[in-house]
Amino acid sequence: MRRIDTLLASALALLLLVSCGGRADVRPWGPFTDRTSMIFPDYQDVTIPCNIAPLNFYYTDPTFPRPVTVFSCGPVSVTFRGREVVWKESVWKELLAAAAGSDIDVASTRGGDSVHWKIHVSAERIDPYLTYRLIEPGFEVWDDLEIVERHLEGFETRIISDWRHTQNKCMNCHIHAQGRGDLSMFYLRGAGGGAILNRDGALRKLTLRDSTMISSTVYGEIHPSGRWGVFSTNTIIPAMHSAGDIRMEVFDRESDLCVADFDGNRMLSFPGTARKDMFETFPVFSADGNAVYYCSAPAGLLPADLERTRYSLLRIPFDPESGTLGSPADTLWSGPAHDASACHPKASPDGRWLLFTVADYGTFPINHAECDLALMDLRTGGLMPMDAVNADKSDTYHSWSSDGKWFVFASKRGDGFFGKPYFSHVSPDGSVTKPFLLPQRDPHFYDHMLRSFNVPDLGNAPVGFDAAEIGRVWKDVPAEPFD
Repeated sequence: MRRIDTLLASALALLLLVSCGGRADVRPWGPFTDRTSMIFPDYQDVTIPCNIAPLNFYYTDPTFPRPVTVFSCGPVSVTFRGREVVWKESVWKELLAAAAGSDIDVASTRGGDSVHWKIHVSAERIDPYLTYRLIEPGFEVWDDLEIVERHLEGFETRIISDWRHTQNKCMNCHIHAQGRGDLSMFYLRGAGGGAILNRDGALRKLTLRDSTMISSTVYGEIHPSGRWGVFSTNTIIPAMHSAGDIRMEVFDRESDLCVADFDGNRMLSFPGTARKDMFETFPVFSADGNAVYYCSAPAGLLPADLERTRYSLLRIPFDPESGTLGSPADTLWSGPAHDASACHPKASPDGRWLLFTVADYGTFPINHAECDLALMDLRTGGLMPMDAVNADKSDTYHSWSSDGKWFVFASKRGDGFFGKPYFSHVSPDGSVTKPFLLPQRDPHFYDHMLRSFNVPDLGNAPVGFDAAEIGRVWKDVPAEPFD
């Protein structure tokens, strides 16, 4: 009874503190927690673009003496006193301008002890917009979905599609074509839905399916010209695990590739990428639009063969004049040879790199803690070291900036439940930098956020539509048929 009374008293004290406007340290910190660094988010020794929002953070140990934090670069010096570091945007921009191409020196002093670290400010800018889906980390149901556009140079967000305007429909994640704000798409599922294509300032709702396809299109990408899309068509099966650390698997019973002609409203399929003895999925275009990268594995009896399913990474010619997938398909990375499975390839818009994910098996790595990012040099076919980027939880759902210098990905590092967007820089020699977490106005934002940032995607301009317009398209615009 005494223990129950103590717990109730503690809960009441916490409730009173929060209700009175105070901030309670309810997040565990230190070794064996998801707050192992001196500060959170951990911005020590990261590389950031010269146009990023302020890096607000807090010291994770509430028992330490009141810290003093000094940021300096050349003649510019800024001092904070206290556990939280929250910038005025004008002061932060002044510091970034002074430090572009060099380092910000940081000194943290607490109780007489000092720790020194750096923030490198790259002179290479990042695309200023990021879209992502906010979704609770459930398995087979959803609620209150939103697709959000964030301005990375500040903290402004804009909802571009949401549950309020679509009667809580499922919506799949928004992707840009090579980072273009005027060329993008996402899916609204269910009655009244379709593929929402944003092209040159106009919105279209498309039924990307014909009578020969397994299903409506699922994964894919828009061609740089805007005329074509390459997609997979899949029978997707979700299944819960009865044992082990992986809670849920998602696998394909069958999957093929197809091409959509957005100008001619027709679907194209080809025998070489619609084989019954193979699974083909996750197609994307090369930077020049003359090839398609995709993942493929021998078709097995699933779920019985799931843990033996290894997807390889392939490249096949594409003709932008006719929309034809050619032959032969070249294997760039063999899943069976590496005893692993590839998915989600993304070619950098400069044509130099191919970023993909590697898991132990299967094709849905978001629930696989071992899932890591891999970076291929398309000039040599070799893989670059990625130890600086990968963590002990799932790292996946990545996209490139329009110049191929930065990429963003969703990582479950830390708590293992919620995906959060991290950014890394790629040098011409293929070296990558320690990722930094998307900055927020409130440094405690992620302590209280109970939704995942799903499929973060970079854009060089705003998409030009909002949730109200999507609601109108969903309600009033018929989906265009494709044949």
